[in-house]
Amino acid sequence: MAIIPSEGKVYAPFDGTVQTIFSTGHAVGLLGTDGTEILIHIGMDTVKLEGKYFTAHVQDGSDVKKGDLLIEFDREGILGKGYDITTPVIVTNTGDYAQVNTQAAAL
Repeated sequence: MAIIPSEGKVYAPFDGTVQTIFSTGHAVGLLGTDGTEILIHIGMDTVKLEGKYFTAHVQDGSDVKKGDLLIEFDREGILGKGYDITTPVIVTNTGDYAQVNTQAAAL
């Protein structure tokens, strides 16, 4: 799935551990306590910004709780440089599940 962020903050969607925080701060990989692995990638091609507009608040190996702030980013700055801020949230271990069900969530 993908979202268009209304603010420049990414929060942990569940309890777990940070597997990878990219040095540029534009993406984070998480492992949930239930075994779910996700990648949250802020925007499209934003790695090309080389970290400008991104501030990571976690590091590799950090334990996080649902709702913890992971990354802050300058939404307007990124848009001003011509980048799309559509943010994919990808389950990276879908093979571990018989099926993936969707449901509406309040944001």
